[in-house]
Amino acid sequence: MEEKFKDYYKILGVAKDASQDEIKKAYRKLARKYHPDRTKGDKEAEEKFKEINEAYEVLGNPENRKKYDEVGMYWRQYDEYKKAQEQARKSGFGGFGSGGFGGGGQYYYEGDLGDLGDIFDLFGGFGGFGTAGRRSTRSNVPRKGRDLHAEMTLSFDEVMHGATRIIDLGGKKIRVRIKPGAYEGQIIKIPGKGGPGINGGPAGDLYITIHTENDPRYVRKGSDLYTSVTVDDLTAVLGGKVPVQTPTGTVQMTVPAGTSCGKTLRIRGKGLPVYGREGAFGDLYASVQIRVPEHLTDEERKLYEQLKNLRR
Repeated sequence: MEEKFKDYYKILGVAKDASQDEIKKAYRKLARKYHPDRTKGDKEAEEKFKEINEAYEVLGNPENRKKYDEVGMYWRQYDEYKKAQEQARKSGFGGFGSGGFGGGGQYYYEGDLGDLGDIFDLFGGFGGFGTAGRRSTRSNVPRKGRDLHAEMTLSFDEVMHGATRIIDLGGKKIRVRIKPGAYEGQIIKIPGKGGPGINGGPAGDLYITIHTENDPRYVRKGSDLYTSVTVDDLTAVLGGKVPVQTPTGTVQMTVPAGTSCGKTLRIRGKGLPVYGREGAFGDLYASVQIRVPEHLTDEERKLYEQLKNLRR
C-alpha cells in the first residue's frame, strides 16, 4: 500500500516556524486529550494518539525535524535522498527538493523513496540517462529497508521491574527487553530489526509504541506515584507512624504532629524506576485523610469535653 504524506505540523497544530518549546507544549496538550486512559474504547482517538506520537517523534527531535523539513516523509531515508539529489545535480538536471522543480517550496514525492527509480521516472531520466540509465541506477543504489511498527502493553508490575517479550516479525522471532520505568506513549527504537536492506543497504528499524496498565492504588505522574493514607485523629494531632503500601512493599511513614487533612507527605525513592537510569526512582506522595471516631465511650467523650474546655 502506498504511504501517504503526513503533515506533522498540521497534526500537532503548530506553525512550521514554531519553536521546540511550542512543539513540546502542543504535543503534551494533545497527548493528554487523546490519551487512551481518557478515551477508552474510542478507536479514532487511539489512532489520533498514535499519529500525535509519530509527529512528535519527528518534530520533537531537532535533527529529525531538520531532515523532515528538507525531504518530508522520507526523513528516515535522508542519506539516500541526498545521494540521489547529488546524482541528479551531476547529471545536469539541477537537483530536486526545495525549489528543485522550478515551482519553489518543498516537493514531496508520494511513493517509496527507497525505489529511487520512481523519482527518475518522473522526468524520463536525468540528463539523457534514458530507460537503461534509470534501470542501472535503480538496481545499484543501496537502500535502507522499510521501518516496522508494533505496539506493546505492559502491566504495572512489568513497568516496575521491566519485561521481556518475544515479537514475531513475519516468522522471525526476536526477543525484546524493555527496561523498568517505561511510560505510556513511549516509542522504543530497535535498530536493524525492520525490513531487510536492498542492494546491501542497512535493514530498517523496529519502532515499538508502549502502552501501560494502571494500578488502582496509585496515580502516576512521570516516575512519581500519588496515593492516599488514612490517619486516626490522635496520630494527626500528636504525630506517629502509619503503614503505607508502596510498589515494593509496606513501609512505616512518619506523620508529623499537627498534620492536617489533605496534607501531602513524601516518601523518597518509593515511586517507579526512572527509565534508562539504573538505580534511580521517583517518589511516593501520600495525601493524608483523617479518620474521626464515630462512636465514643463515655470516658473518651469526657476526655474530649475536657480538651474542649481547655481550649476556651
